[in-house]
Amino acid sequence: MKVVLPGGSGQLGRALARALEERGDEVVVLSRHGSGRARAVEWDGRSLGAWSREVDGADAVINLAGRSVNCRYTEANLREMLDSRVESTKAVGLAVEQARRPPRVWLQMSTATIYAHRFDAPNDERTGHIGGDEPDVPSYWRKSVEIAMAWEGTLHDAHTPATRKVALRTAMVMGAEPGGVFDVLAVMARRGLGGPLAGGRQYVSWVHERDFVRTVEFLLERDDLEGPINVAAPGPLPQREFMAALRAVLGVRLGLPAARWLAEAGAVVLRTETELVLKSRRVIPRRLLDAGFTFDFPEWPAAADDLVARRRQGRS
Repeated sequence: MKVVLPGGSGQLGRALARALEERGDEVVVLSRHGSGRARAVEWDGRSLGAWSREVDGADAVINLAGRSVNCRYTEANLREMLDSRVESTKAVGLAVEQARRPPRVWLQMSTATIYAHRFDAPNDERTGHIGGDEPDVPSYWRKSVEIAMAWEGTLHDAHTPATRKVALRTAMVMGAEPGGVFDVLAVMARRGLGGPLAGGRQYVSWVHERDFVRTVEFLLERDDLEGPINVAAPGPLPQREFMAALRAVLGVRLGLPAARWLAEAGAVVLRTETELVLKSRRVIPRRLLDAGFTFDFPEWPAAADDLVARRRQGRS
């Protein structure tokens, strides 16, 4: 199988490319920055170019492109987050549309942040609430939802009748590689900062990197699955329990709690936003479970134990 990976030079793209190559697939990464060991082709993430020839005749396209959300939500950063997602998705759609032999499947990265901040019930693909109008949340949280909706809307509007399209509504992907979200959480916990944030009731949805890769492989083969798919472990849990489990694996006894105002102050210092840790993302992968997919790591304590062990052994 030939797989084209736009935006595949990041941590998640490298893990996915490695797994696909190990199973014998040909992987082509579209990137501005190179790709590690996979074959790389340059693209600008906005417009058609010579790279589109790689899409013609490919079996699958998996678009991971998009600016990191780990930043301050300034107008400039929000615009870049939106443009990098919408423009890259539009470009991929045009390449698929114009291909003489279009790929049979297009997996498009999306985000579980599209769902509403809630505590009362989980969000699945059928009954979940799309966010944007929740009471008593910061107004800027609406921007993240609007970006996610525009991202998926661009996928939906692409005229690709011969290509199955899937929106990967992905939770936080936990991998052992340095610099990722798990690495940041582990460092915080080791420094005694892994306690409840603003009470810790908010749900954390996550997925182990191995299960993200296995989900992609599953969706490449399942011709009956299209539209939005939640890529999240079936065991989301409140932030205070999430961090307590991580501390237990790390052997850290104390996790200092932090009030909301302190979390906001810390986010300013770290040049990020508290939405990433205060929004309650209670997401369930209903369609994957109904389709028979089984997670290697459905629950967080076992996932955290595996990731810590991999870090200690120097494996990503």
